[in-house]
Amino acid sequence: MNYNSIIEGDCIDVFHDSISEGSVDLIFADPPYNLSGSSLNLKNNTTGGAFYKVNEDWDVFSEADYLTFTDNWINGCKGALKDNGSLYISCTHHNIGEIIVVGKKMGLQLKNILTWYKVNAMPNITKRTYTHSSEFVLWFVKGKKWTFNYDEVKKFNPNKTKSGDNKQMRDFLDFIELPIVQGKERLRGDNGRALHPTQKPEKLLELIILASSNPGDLVLDPFFGTGTTGYVAQKMNRKWIGIEKDKKYIAMAKTRISELV
Repeated sequence: MNYNSIIEGDCIDVFHDSISEGSVDLIFADPPYNLSGSSLNLKNNTTGGAFYKVNEDWDVFSEADYLTFTDNWINGCKGALKDNGSLYISCTHHNIGEIIVVGKKMGLQLKNILTWYKVNAMPNITKRTYTHSSEFVLWFVKGKKWTFNYDEVKKFNPNKTKSGDNKQMRDFLDFIELPIVQGKERLRGDNGRALHPTQKPEKLLELIILASSNPGDLVLDPFFGTGTTGYVAQKMNRKWIGIEKDKKYIAMAKTRISELV
């Protein structure tokens, strides 16, 4: 396998053809949430910049097809992971059920559910639900003796004890408070709109890579998008592999990561 590189293709096929069994220390996956199929835009939204609902062809499945898709790519992740490897999966309440069911069926252990509180989430338009302001990251492990750098995570936690000491980070009580990606970190196309609708904050990846890998370990992202996982992994002295099938995302990810060299 070629490290620090992007493999073009569907991750299910790539896992089968190109990723060595039991070779990966950590996987971060931000799969399709199956939320597309209708459009909504708030051009004058002031909380996080102009808002456009995710409405991409790659994010449209029937319920049955989505469950099969989830089963196949998580199975690929399990095979690629070392026996002490970790799999982090980004999700919302829309698809968390399918992911947990499939992960457990695969024999993976769910250790925590992290909560990303989006401090600049879009406002409630319908006024018929609570405002959606959080996403989740499921942390699964394969086997025993998984990596968890407890002391480093305590240092990362912005919350401190009353005496000012580092404090352990709790999954539900210490929300990971981060804005939706904006400003210089947000990658944009020529039209000024976000290049990728679900770009994740670098700080979120810093926490995950810090917690569940060590320098020199191999980090893989099967839905690489604009390359946040590779960008952060390279800055943190980890090896990485990205899998992505969209050529425009691959081009942007390569440009972004090349800035680190």
